[in-house]
Amino acid sequence: MKQFIKYVFATVVGISLWSLLACVVMFISLIGMAASEGETTSVRKGSVLRINLNGPIEERTDEENPLAIFMGEDFEILGLDQLLAAVSEAADNEKVEGIYMEVGTGFGGATPAMLQELRQALLKYKESGKWIYAYGDIYSEQAYYLASVADKVVVNPKGIVDWHGLASVPMFFTDLMQKMGVKMQVFKVGTFKSAVEPFINTEMSEANREQVNSYLASIWNQMTAEVGESRHLTQEQLNALADTLTAMQPTEYLLECGLVDTLAYIDGFKEMLRTKLVLKDKMPIRFVSPADLVAAADKEDEDGRIAVYYAYGDIVDMAPASPFSSNMATIQTMPTIRELQKLRKDEDVKAVVIRVNSGGGSAFASEQIWHEVQLLKAEKPVVVSMGGMAASGGYYISCGANKILAEPSTLTGSIGIFGMIPDASELLTQKLGLHFDVVKTNKHADFGAPAVYGMLGRPFTGEETTLMQAEIERGYDLFISRVAEGRGISKDSVDAIGQGRVWTGEQALARGLVDQLGNLDDAIAEAAKLAELEEYSVDTYPAPTNFFEQLMNQKKESYFDEHLKATLGELYPMLGTMQIMMQPRRIDQCIYTRVPFELSVW
Repeated sequence: MKQFIKYVFATVVGISLWSLLACVVMFISLIGMAASEGETTSVRKGSVLRINLNGPIEERTDEENPLAIFMGEDFEILGLDQLLAAVSEAADNEKVEGIYMEVGTGFGGATPAMLQELRQALLKYKESGKWIYAYGDIYSEQAYYLASVADKVVVNPKGIVDWHGLASVPMFFTDLMQKMGVKMQVFKVGTFKSAVEPFINTEMSEANREQVNSYLASIWNQMTAEVGESRHLTQEQLNALADTLTAMQPTEYLLECGLVDTLAYIDGFKEMLRTKLVLKDKMPIRFVSPADLVAAADKEDEDGRIAVYYAYGDIVDMAPASPFSSNMATIQTMPTIRELQKLRKDEDVKAVVIRVNSGGGSAFASEQIWHEVQLLKAEKPVVVSMGGMAASGGYYISCGANKILAEPSTLTGSIGIFGMIPDASELLTQKLGLHFDVVKTNKHADFGAPAVYGMLGRPFTGEETTLMQAEIERGYDLFISRVAEGRGISKDSVDAIGQGRVWTGEQALARGLVDQLGNLDDAIAEAAKLAELEEYSVDTYPAPTNFFEQLMNQKKESYFDEHLKATLGELYPMLGTMQIMMQPRRIDQCIYTRVPFELSVW
């Protein structure tokens, strides 16, 4: 027995030592790879901030995972908060000479307003007199919108700039569902509430086409004006270039028409950087990452604190459990309420900025969060900063703030409500051969009882349909009441600009849905003004998870999830949202304040 215990102990010690050695080797390897690229974790004289645009941009990301490369992740998720902080620090830090924007083929996934905010930060950075260089083999339209702010835009001699205009291409499932034997039972209020259309139509309604045309035109007008100013091109010229489909033109055409400044391979571009930095032969360029630059920034402690609370993703009653949604950002009812309660009770927090980037979700969850925001507002100033979108439920939780700021291209409004419950009786009974029976004490005892994965084994009766529609209408009346109270206008006025219609930030400003156009920094400044603070520090919530927490909480399905994303592409977020909405739940939890499924405008 003693011998057995000795062998077991020796095995455990051996495994532990081997694991420790492996970690050390990987750490040294990472340092070596960074050094080989000239990347540094410290900021030294002559450093260049390298912004690697080769992944999706989200509102926030957890701390950088240094083992990501060993876990099969081809690119990192970029945090808008970190990028904005890094650009701001680069302007003030004397050791940073300039910014290098490295455009990769995996860049995308950001909303127009998120890109607009980052572009504004880059323009503000240029006021410091420092330079920006951009290089890419293939510039997507999103990437070019950002890169156009650079002093020098360089593309590979055989590269592409894909400048083509904006489009929205919704997918409709109605005929597919009919072939499967499923019919969607829809209840809604709002002429423009088009989130239900993919399940009941085979094309856009005229109302939806009108609103999509309107907000696409607004966003494209902003883009062409901003790019035109940076590239010294008129909006007419940029529209004409879009119509030539620049991705299909010879690369030399990009230079001739003024979209880029130079054609060069990556080695030639690096020589341009070396010349700009006046580096001697073989001296490496000192690149610094956004994370390291932010970490090196001096932090000042002030007496007054402003809290920035990030609320982004679908608004849900509880965390979804699905291979399509396990890694989706969500605004969960109780965790959000608890965080806002902490901020309300924290006497050191003098004002709160809620950063909202959400297309909405559960109507019930939106109401609960709205209520908590009102309790917070009674104690201290609350300002909402709208990011990529703050629409439907996202607008619901925002409308009661002291002040609301939005980017010009933020998608907002969509004040409307709907409910969707599938009738799968034909699929279940006629195609699959399933049958259901019931024993009940009262006539509505089985109302909304889930049969298979939330699908009902029978359609609604006429009386149930009437009751459900009445509930939807009460929900809409409550929604416009909340907006009317928060914005100080009549319910009739809210209804006139509501009806589920989506507006851009500049359109919402003209209709009184927001107070002013501005970014997160502007919102923080407004919060300080309302709290009468001259000197203050800014803290962000919820606290990001650190590397060790990420490692301990690494989900087994993450590998599968990443490959689903790569395989499904644009379908991935849509399927995640659909799965959340189709989870088995009570009927009252099937009522939503949400924008059309995935607002694609690229």
